[in-house]
Amino acid sequence: MTSLTRRSFLTTALGTTILAALPMKGRADLPFSHDRVVEKARALAQQDYVERPTVPKDWLELSYDDYRTRWFRTADALWSDTQRSYNVDFFLPGLYFPRPVQINTVTEGGTAPVPFDLSLFDKSDKAPELSTEGHLGYSGLRLRTNLDTADHKTEFCVFQGASYFRAIGIGNTYGLSARGLALKTADPEGEEFPEFIEFWLEAPEPEQRHFILHALMDSPSVTGAYRFHVTPGTNTVMDVEATLFPRKELKHAGLAPLTSMFLFDATNRHRFDDFRPAVHDSDGLLVANGNGETLWRPLANPNRLEVSSFVDENPRGFGLIQRARKLTDYNDLEALYHKRPSLWVEPKHDWGKGAVTLVEIPADKEIYDNIVAYWRPQTPYAAGSEVNLSYRLSWGAEPSLPLPRVVETASGARIFGGPGRIMTIEYEPHPLHEGNPDGLTVHIHSPHVQTTDGILQRNPETGGLRLAFYFDPGDRDHVELRAQLRKDGAPASEVWLYRWTA
Repeated sequence: MTSLTRRSFLTTALGTTILAALPMKGRADLPFSHDRVVEKARALAQQDYVERPTVPKDWLELSYDDYRTRWFRTADALWSDTQRSYNVDFFLPGLYFPRPVQINTVTEGGTAPVPFDLSLFDKSDKAPELSTEGHLGYSGLRLRTNLDTADHKTEFCVFQGASYFRAIGIGNTYGLSARGLALKTADPEGEEFPEFIEFWLEAPEPEQRHFILHALMDSPSVTGAYRFHVTPGTNTVMDVEATLFPRKELKHAGLAPLTSMFLFDATNRHRFDDFRPAVHDSDGLLVANGNGETLWRPLANPNRLEVSSFVDENPRGFGLIQRARKLTDYNDLEALYHKRPSLWVEPKHDWGKGAVTLVEIPADKEIYDNIVAYWRPQTPYAAGSEVNLSYRLSWGAEPSLPLPRVVETASGARIFGGPGRIMTIEYEPHPLHEGNPDGLTVHIHSPHVQTTDGILQRNPETGGLRLAFYFDPGDRDHVELRAQLRKDGAPASEVWLYRWTA
């Protein structure tokens, strides 16, 4: 990220960084296209990685409460004095954001840097005095536009921190995040976090519904050029194009990574002394694999790190989904977990062989993002190669897939009839399940234990079906389970997958 104190960094087409102290005026005619960002990423990959400088020490030592004593004044947002269809707010560095980013605007094909201006931030009487010299600049940006009202621009998207970004659909509250790239997630030697170091914001026309921004990414192992075509609405849709340039062989790359939080639900409620029945941003991983199957894997908060790989070829889509949508599912009047968005990834080309990978990390508080999901290619990306990716991200409602969904999973000790565990799976009402449940066949499998055949009953409260079965884990510390309903030999539900852990 480039440091700013009303200064900017220009980058030539060859990627050479030149310090410039020129004002914005007279520089808006610099030529710009996404190819320029690609060339910058390519040139940067041919150089040794250099960590960018941090903001002054007093900014880094801000407490969470100190950081919140200053906030951006939206009345002075970028393009607020124009008829353009979007406004852009900015975030201060410091605390969790040690290195500022360079932000540029693109108008009529030319670029101009956005200078750092602390006076654009209001503050409370408790705000500490801060250094005004050194490597200062914004840590990220927020997009606002007219969503469900014509006279007010509402925020719906944030880019801030490493390569993280998040968005919402109309009626959502912020929840899970996405990233440009994940590297070595859960590896013993530690994870590497690539960073977006520079942004280019294309100035929108007054009636333009979409917004386009470009980002340059850098890390010790890889550089990248990203283009985001963002269309907000009931679902906010991002079409992402990325070109990666590995400096080193990428043995463990995570494409289209998603990051969320799962603390507890009916499967592990007993571990938390909490008035709420559930706490999570997402409750399951949904996969539409290349074999035509739809997989549903309820999330867990394990006692130890758990990694699950769903081997596939050319996946049709995957995502972290929030299915519990009633306020009473959580009884939280502040966090509003029932309004958190789902996030669905759709590759726009064949991604080849690999695995949808799910990482579940133990957590004892809801402030920790402990869930990661991404596509891991089977073949590593070679150093010096060029990798082109395109995919769509949809924030809001989950995708409409044809098979009946699992809407709740519960687990508990077997009360009568001997040792073991009981699992219950609740299905939504669906035309495939109408009539006598005896017309459906139950398929339950585990590579580790014997299970009962299962009992399928109508749930009078929901109108859907409930499948219940038992298994005895014995002294095993984990058990993999799989269940599906079928009708006349064809799937009559998505495939339910579960990892029980002691």
